[in-house]
Amino acid sequence: MRYNLQACAAVLGALLISACSKPTSNAGRIEQADREPQNWLSYGRTYSEQRFSPLNDITADNVGRLGLAWYADLDTNRGQESTPLVVDGVLYSTSAWSKLQAFDAASGKLLWQFDPHVPGSAGVKACCDVVNRGAAIWGNTLYLGTLDGRLIAVDAKTGQQRWSVVTVDVTRPYTITGAPRVVKGKVIIGNGGAEMGVRGYVSAYDAETGKLLWRFFTVPGDPNGAPDNAVSDATLAKLARSTWTGNWWSLGGGGTVWDSMAYDPELDLLYVGVGNGSPWNQEIRSPGGGDNLFLSSILALRPDTGEYVWHYQTTPGESWDYTATQHLILADLKIDGQPRKVLMQAPKNGFFYVIDRTNGRLISAHNYVPVNWATGIDMKTGRPIENPAARYGKTGQPFVQQPGPLGGHNWHPMAFSPQTGLVYLPAQEMSFPYVPEHDFTPVKKGMNLGVDLVTASLPQDPNIKAAVKASTRGHLAAWDPVSQREVWRVQFASPWNGGVLATAGNLVFQGTTTGELRAYRADTGQQVWSFPVQTGVMAPPVTYRVGNEQYVAVVAGWGGAFPNVTGEISWVSGKTPNRSRVLAFKLGAQHQLPNVPDEQAQATAMAVSTSTPQASAPSAEPADVAAGKRVYLRFCSQCHGDAGVSGGVLPDLRHSAALMSSQTWSSIVSGGALEPRGMVSFADALTPADVETIRAYIASRAREERAN
Repeated sequence: MRYNLQACAAVLGALLISACSKPTSNAGRIEQADREPQNWLSYGRTYSEQRFSPLNDITADNVGRLGLAWYADLDTNRGQESTPLVVDGVLYSTSAWSKLQAFDAASGKLLWQFDPHVPGSAGVKACCDVVNRGAAIWGNTLYLGTLDGRLIAVDAKTGQQRWSVVTVDVTRPYTITGAPRVVKGKVIIGNGGAEMGVRGYVSAYDAETGKLLWRFFTVPGDPNGAPDNAVSDATLAKLARSTWTGNWWSLGGGGTVWDSMAYDPELDLLYVGVGNGSPWNQEIRSPGGGDNLFLSSILALRPDTGEYVWHYQTTPGESWDYTATQHLILADLKIDGQPRKVLMQAPKNGFFYVIDRTNGRLISAHNYVPVNWATGIDMKTGRPIENPAARYGKTGQPFVQQPGPLGGHNWHPMAFSPQTGLVYLPAQEMSFPYVPEHDFTPVKKGMNLGVDLVTASLPQDPNIKAAVKASTRGHLAAWDPVSQREVWRVQFASPWNGGVLATAGNLVFQGTTTGELRAYRADTGQQVWSFPVQTGVMAPPVTYRVGNEQYVAVVAGWGGAFPNVTGEISWVSGKTPNRSRVLAFKLGAQHQLPNVPDEQAQATAMAVSTSTPQASAPSAEPADVAAGKRVYLRFCSQCHGDAGVSGGVLPDLRHSAALMSSQTWSSIVSGGALEPRGMVSFADALTPADVETIRAYIASRAREERAN
């Protein structure tokens, strides 16, 4: 059932809840979510994932009166990416380290918190911070995916665990950061880890018991191994196996389903976005080429059985971390005078796709950010028209490509307004120098990309750094999916701005890297409100109603892949602090956040020193420094930043007192002295000589910074 906006327009806002009464069946609530717009029942509010709310008490004309109603500080100062659920006056949010909270949605009172006690050692398996994007609800049970690969059912009233199942091979570097979906009594969950080396799949579990019902692998396994006995067996044999060459299965092949899903109840189709290859470099992964199905694809499956229906591949032979796991939106649009049931996606590769969701056929595609790896999409074949130079693995030559591996759009959700017909897209412009790693050898811990990260590291020349920073930016685009053009834009100095919410009040809400929650007119892009939340905002806002008052809520907290990996490039005006909290706003509210604490005290609380680099950092031979740089970038940079520069959330090793003692340094890196905090032992991956060369490299970076 779809919400008829015109029919309900005449209904007074104060009577909306009673006029559109709640369904009697708990299990059917998500399918009929528009009958209870006061709630936010699923990750994208509805199965269509539009992130549009019919609530219109807060409008473009009165949003200036929006004030802070309540806030609640979280106990995890890491990246926060959660979309809250709101059900019958209770707000459920997740936080870093896969924790789950329940708040009174009107007052912010904490009702309970569930901690799955993810071990700190799980953090090393996460490419992109220890984040969690949200929970799912079905009846009176919440479902949570954990960083260490569990799917847990929790009683929504009490916060007590009902059941827990391990969904991954715990000996491999799998993680779960995405939100589950529940369809027809089945909890759908994927996983991540392709940067490290895993084989992707999506699974369905019985919502009542946790029993595995079906599993669909997204890439074929070892052809000489035992069959998977999975629903994907026949499809992989028929369609995918011939598109792979070499020994791709040795590192799994990739194809993890780590984020986006959507469901069409009328067609009874579950849509799943599939991720990148493992390793990135196709010449290593599949040296004879091929499309490598189903990497970077959208799959349509039957939710009851996992049966394959159709697929569309956005990036055949993926070699650039161009995932198709970005947000999927379902809508009914009039195109060329005809109504069409469409699926829309803006994946990392920079093209906005409109696809017929009944059969997977491409309707249109156009780049939404500048791209140089392809000149367009061939509408006859649906394939990109590639620039041959982009195949760095095949040419053996570097290629500075746009977009880079963080994409023209990453995990941050878009929103679609049926009022304006526009998609609101958090886009970004970032380039990356892809250079093949000619001496690639897989490692047990760390990145397995097949890309030379030493060459890709930011040069320390001030002019080059300034130029790179200036060209790394983000924007909020209002995109017309019918005409495939940008209608308006809000430009930002930095990428990695928050996900988006659209409402019937002609409003678009989004958080920013610089620590604001903002509201714009949905039709023109004019900014009409902002509130300083004292930390970067990545997560998308939601809106709900309790009694007669509409609220807007967001989970704030800086972190994630961009600051952790890019380090200094992520700085806008110094390091963005992390002050993790949930905030809710309503008209006329006047609560205030506490005064911003002393930056040095905040940094100490986060274990990130802002003091000057170690003045007497030990010197080392240039050869040791060069060797240490290579090892550091392979094993350490995903958390501690490019060129040894922290993005402001995790420790900046140039400032560590451990640099002064080889023994102390080794006790941390090899001995695991800080494992409870997520810094595991690398003794099984690094030799004592490797550990000492890393210290030499970081010490050299400390001296360089001190000199500058």
